[in-house]
Amino acid sequence: MDSGLIWTITTWVFPVLLCIILHEVAHGYVAMKLGDMTAKFSGRLTLNPKDHIDPIGTILVPGILMLTGSSVLFGWAKPVPVDFSRLRHPKRDMGIVAAAGPLANLLLAIGFVLLWHLLNALMPMGEMKEWAFQNVVNGISLSLALAIFNLLPILPLDGGRIVSSLLPLKYSIKYQQSERYGFLILLGILFIAPLFGIDIVGWFMNTLYPFFARIVQFFL
Repeated sequence: MDSGLIWTITTWVFPVLLCIILHEVAHGYVAMKLGDMTAKFSGRLTLNPKDHIDPIGTILVPGILMLTGSSVLFGWAKPVPVDFSRLRHPKRDMGIVAAAGPLANLLLAIGFVLLWHLLNALMPMGEMKEWAFQNVVNGISLSLALAIFNLLPILPLDGGRIVSSLLPLKYSIKYQQSERYGFLILLGILFIAPLFGIDIVGWFMNTLYPFFARIVQFFL
């Protein structure tokens, strides 16, 4: 196998798994704290990759996007089960549970920055340090990308759940009906709209990225 390919794979595997798994565990953990024990009883409040990996969303899709040099890198794990009806305040708490995923990614980005400082202080110069730094850099960029991407106001993404939580009940119910078309809408704005020069995802991420980046840069 080409050494460059090995480098790429080994510097992305850990960040991808950690970013996606922590995102999902955060949803389940916050849901548990707000009254829904579904994720806990399903054994999903764990960092064990085998309980979260989706062969397509965690391995195949990010792998293809990464190896083809795509400007968009995203993926997903098996969704942590949340029964919104079991939450103490279902409509309000749905938004809190949804926000937990992007917040976990933001905190993880900060954690990667702190790890960068630790590695810089403790590791001697060499290929191993360069490899470790590349993992950290990839972790920071992926954490921020996932946090922002998931805030897109499209169901079933977290941003859609947050919007639904904030809307008045009548409009929230109507908005939730769009979830049946959510995946098609997402595919459309990711891959079809850019063919016509419309980069909705790029605009959204570029708009929010400076704000998130300033938070992370505070720890540099």
